[in-house]
Amino acid sequence: MGKRKFKAESKRLLELMINSIYSQREVFLRELISNASDAIDKIYYKALTDENLTFNQSDYYIKIEADKDTRTLKITDTGIGMTQDELEKNLGTIAKSGSLSFKSENEIKDGHDIIGQFGVGFYAAFMVADEVTVVSKALGSEEAFKWESKGTDGYTIEPTEKDTVGTEITLKLKENEEDENYEEYLEEYRLKEIIKKYSDFIRYPIKMEVTKSKKEDDSDEYVEYKEEETINSMVPIWKKNKSELTDEDYENFYREKRYGFDKPLKHIHLSVDGTIRYNAILFIPENRPFDYYSQDYQKGLELYSNGVLIMEKSADLVPDHFSFVKGLVDSEDLSLNISREMLQHDRQLKQISKNINKKIKQQLLSLQRDDREKYEKFFDAFGRQLKFGVYNEFGANKDTLKDLLLFYSSKEKKLVTLAEYVSRMPEDQKYIYYATGDSIDRIDKLPQTELVADKGYEILYFTEEIDEFAIRVLMSYEEKEFKSVSSHDLGIDSEEDKASEEETKDNKDLFDYMKEKLAGKVKEVRVSKRLRSHPVCLTADGEISIEMEKVINAMPDNNQQVKAEKVLEINPSHEVFQTLKDAYEKDKDKLDLYTNILFNQALLIEGLPVEDPVEFTNNMCKVMVTA
Repeated sequence: MGKRKFKAESKRLLELMINSIYSQREVFLRELISNASDAIDKIYYKALTDENLTFNQSDYYIKIEADKDTRTLKITDTGIGMTQDELEKNLGTIAKSGSLSFKSENEIKDGHDIIGQFGVGFYAAFMVADEVTVVSKALGSEEAFKWESKGTDGYTIEPTEKDTVGTEITLKLKENEEDENYEEYLEEYRLKEIIKKYSDFIRYPIKMEVTKSKKEDDSDEYVEYKEEETINSMVPIWKKNKSELTDEDYENFYREKRYGFDKPLKHIHLSVDGTIRYNAILFIPENRPFDYYSQDYQKGLELYSNGVLIMEKSADLVPDHFSFVKGLVDSEDLSLNISREMLQHDRQLKQISKNINKKIKQQLLSLQRDDREKYEKFFDAFGRQLKFGVYNEFGANKDTLKDLLLFYSSKEKKLVTLAEYVSRMPEDQKYIYYATGDSIDRIDKLPQTELVADKGYEILYFTEEIDEFAIRVLMSYEEKEFKSVSSHDLGIDSEEDKASEEETKDNKDLFDYMKEKLAGKVKEVRVSKRLRSHPVCLTADGEISIEMEKVINAMPDNNQQVKAEKVLEINPSHEVFQTLKDAYEKDKDKLDLYTNILFNQALLIEGLPVEDPVEFTNNMCKVMVTA
């Protein structure tokens, strides 16, 4: 028979597919294997309705053969085969879906949905081959036919000989190019790698002759020999009953998939049979990947469609705050585009993601409740990400995440949840108090904590940069507002408050003078309500706290320095206060000296830099000389 030409639109689509639809050339093998699997599925469907046809699972397989001498790769299946007319329709007209037509005609729904888009994915072969030959014999036919094409120029179909039912596709690989090594698809290790990556869970055996070695009798020499081996595992773990599986099975799968070098703290096995059917296995890792908090880290779950890998990293399946979760989702109901690499509709993914998000939270709460030590290990690795999730997207996820947070407690001397904190609050305590600092040890020594601690109230220690930002977004927990120990109004009524207000009024001139000397550095100087033993501290009025000022100004891309509205607070019970009053009455130069020293001391307590270290040390020396 003479050469036939592709229709004009088919020719343009073929050119597009060869050059740009697929992002990776290696997927050609996935497509051809998927089509072979579809062909075997069709015999299975026929056997369901044709009593003269039996389906013996062991008779059906897919075989891969590479020949380096002829630069050919052969993919053989024992499926339903194609007639001359079907070769013309399926391979001569691009985007004709033989599988989908078959499915709609038979209307069989038993869970074995056909994935393949025969006549679309098939043309991925031309990404690596400059000549493709298809020999096929259809079930029930005495004749076989050969379809052959060198690409966009067209194709031929002619009768041929074939003993068995099924299809045999032979690719004549392209010559190597400067930046493309086509011969790699003839290498045994590379073919096995691609099969395991994309087609490991195809339900029929994918066979290949592999090289093995053995010792010769009475000799230390090894000889190589070829042996046929099934490359794919066929039955995916996520389609097995949970009752059949042990923790060790899940851990082995975690290692096999190279999700991490650690052991997972928790696994989640989902089998959902609703509007969208899917199975999923998710893992909460024990350790943080080395690049987790870098731009190089890519979140996402593996996405399968009926056992065939579609995407290695489907970022839409997990939100950023759960980006540490590893695993996969396999669904029979995904709407895929022609390259099988992109989803046509994200509604399905959103529905799956919503359910996964809920399940991850449930499992984390379960871990927190049942194995606190493990949960704290998890939180040490990924707690910062949860806190960022509270802050991110203007707090859209704060209700999802608030119960997962842990903070160090001044009373318990360990990490506690917000629920645990609130459950211990005395009746007269109005707020959830927190203090910020670089470390637990530094916060322990903060002067600002004295009043709250003296009242017997618990204080949460914020030691990470994100902590206060997250809490500002959260605002409250169980109707209890958060309050920094450095806030102007601590909500603690006491006799000392009234005395402090009187002292501030009585010494207004002194404080105004000190404020003038610290012009541009502090908003106000006043008597402190919170200090007990320390002479001085800094607090902040307004939305920006001193700790937030430090964090924002340390950001590399920050071009505008922000400043908290600082207040210098003086302890009226400390002997330094009397010294300041005496200096104001008798020696303004000394007061200037003391004001500068106290302000710089307060900066150092907060971990802020002293503006002029030389002046500060000289002032300290002056005090020592005149003391």
